[in-house]
Amino acid sequence: MTALYDPTAPLTASGNLRRRRAVSRLAQSGAVASAVLAVGVLGVVVGSVAQRGAGVIGIDFLTKAPPLFGGPGGGIAPAIVGTAVIVAVATAIAMPIGVLVAIYLAEFASPRAARPVRLALDLLNGLPSVVVGLFVFGLLVAGHKQSGFAGALALAIIMLPLIARATQEMLLLVPRQLREAADALGVSRWRTVVGVVLPSALGGIVTGTVLAVARAAGETAPLVFTCSIFANQTTVDVFGTAVPNIPVMIFKLSEAADPSGFARAWGAALVLLVFILLTNISARALLARSRRKLTR
Repeated sequence: MTALYDPTAPLTASGNLRRRRAVSRLAQSGAVASAVLAVGVLGVVVGSVAQRGAGVIGIDFLTKAPPLFGGPGGGIAPAIVGTAVIVAVATAIAMPIGVLVAIYLAEFASPRAARPVRLALDLLNGLPSVVVGLFVFGLLVAGHKQSGFAGALALAIIMLPLIARATQEMLLLVPRQLREAADALGVSRWRTVVGVVLPSALGGIVTGTVLAVARAAGETAPLVFTCSIFANQTTVDVFGTAVPNIPVMIFKLSEAADPSGFARAWGAALVLLVFILLTNISARALLARSRRKLTR
């Protein structure tokens, strides 16, 4: 006869338990090593850019235009202004559309209708930026001329799925009781969304938009196709001409045989990197604050 199981007997480690513990420690060590490696790679990139670019950063570098015929001196002021203008126009295009798509997915669409829209957003999010740039080039540039608006439209296409999915997630975090209370008062569905749901998720919407801005600000390939032939002069005419921008300026300076241009390229890369890092940190802080507010 086999011995009956005694629930009061002390537990003893079996060979199977020891194996599972070993596998668990191995998986945990691999995860920690991967995290350290990712942080280390970021540290190497940031340190390398800071080391090479910090020497040229100064008031003149941030406020003056580059020299007309190359050589030392000058700055990247037109590119800073142009990048800000292009990203602002792209945000003005992508944010309303992204928020409306998210409202449709979270509040009005049936599961069957929402599935293909989510799939389209995921595919658009994974689309290579060079393909987006080529598409906008064929749509607005080929047969015409490059412009800041064409570059902004390309960046807006990149930003759209990021804003839509982030907004959708934040709308889903809004407590269902708020919608039910509005329904009990006889408020229409659309007024509930505008007056109750959107204000509650505003912090998350802003966070998603900020993250999308950080992603778009560093894109180079779409701007090479749509907004790369420009004069090094400050302009905000996004419809009439190509607008100077930091990513394309870095690309041009890195390809030119000018040592002083290399220094300006590293300085511009540092400015762009600092902007992206600060934007991401701000977005994470806003997201944490918004989630705490929604989960109270």
